[in-house]
Amino acid sequence: MRFLALVLANLGRKKIRTTLTIGSFAVALFLFGLLAAIRGAFNQGVEVAGADRLVVINRVSIIQPLPVAYRDRLLRVPGVKAVTYASWFGGIYQDERNFFPQFAVDPETWRVMYPEYVVPDSQWAAFMKDRQGCIAGEATAKRFGWKIGDRIPIKGSYLQGMWEFNLRGIYRGARPDDDNTQFWFRREYLEENGPAWFKGSVGWYVVRIADPDDAAKVVAAVDKGFANSPWETKTETEKGFAASFAKQVGNIEFLVLTIGGVVFFTLLLVTGNTMAIAVRERVGELAVLKTVGFSDALVLRLVLGESLAVALVGGAIGILAAKGGSPGLSGLLPGMAVYLPGRDLAVGLALALLVGLLAGALPAVSAMRLKVVEALRRV
Repeated sequence: MRFLALVLANLGRKKIRTTLTIGSFAVALFLFGLLAAIRGAFNQGVEVAGADRLVVINRVSIIQPLPVAYRDRLLRVPGVKAVTYASWFGGIYQDERNFFPQFAVDPETWRVMYPEYVVPDSQWAAFMKDRQGCIAGEATAKRFGWKIGDRIPIKGSYLQGMWEFNLRGIYRGARPDDDNTQFWFRREYLEENGPAWFKGSVGWYVVRIADPDDAAKVVAAVDKGFANSPWETKTETEKGFAASFAKQVGNIEFLVLTIGGVVFFTLLLVTGNTMAIAVRERVGELAVLKTVGFSDALVLRLVLGESLAVALVGGAIGILAAKGGSPGLSGLLPGMAVYLPGRDLAVGLALALLVGLLAGALPAVSAMRLKVVEALRRV
């Protein structure tokens, strides 16, 4: 308790300087938290991808369709446990800026393939009975103020016309970082009302395999089975597919690490300089402490304690502010769920303490090596 009281007393002597240093840590950790949340949003599909799921697309491009007849052939591939499919719709709700992912899905198999998306049984039953039924993620429903039973008009983009849907259910993710922005409707509705060229085709398949360790074997078997056909396939693990899709928007990981590295290096210089000034101002006091019995090691811990206390308080303020503010970025990143997970909170605090430790190391060593006689001469 006496040691802590001494640390707090020293920090309280220059209140403005201490406050500004704490503020520097808070701003740096706030920026780190927001960058980590943005990185997580872009890599969201990679983080939550199922280890036992594969994605099968047209070898030419994902925008090229595949025949719906491929479903039965995929089910006959050794190691395949279940198959579902979906098609991208890409419609416009009220304004082009109101983006959210819209999929025409197979209602019989979609829910089984994605158990992490939780829909009440009664809502799913209503969806199954309504040809124009749809289900929206809770983030999208909240964004537009939708309620069960609402009529939702969406203007087609590459599929022309005005499409109307009845909101029969709202799903939520079982995990905090699950995507709650999607919009699903029945493929039969698209098949019946879409253009003739679209009938009998789907956008992509999702395959569940019995053993994730057999993923490479199943991938090879699927693509070999459709080789030299008019619609050759490209199969990847769901995680690999999500990672390649995320890379199309750029190397977010490199951007986050670069900006974060510059911020923390600058913070290290500022904090180190502040602690060095604090030690120089108290040369006489440190000499007196050593005279009355404070050991070199205790003086070292005292200076390091001050630096770590500033880092801990400022870091905690900044990272908690980022935790509270990160959901607000969802409006700037439509179609993405922005969330700061607990592991990034821990990493942020650890980085703040590391900077505090490094910044206080040289001044602390200098204070520890201080000779009492030489120090008292400077007073």
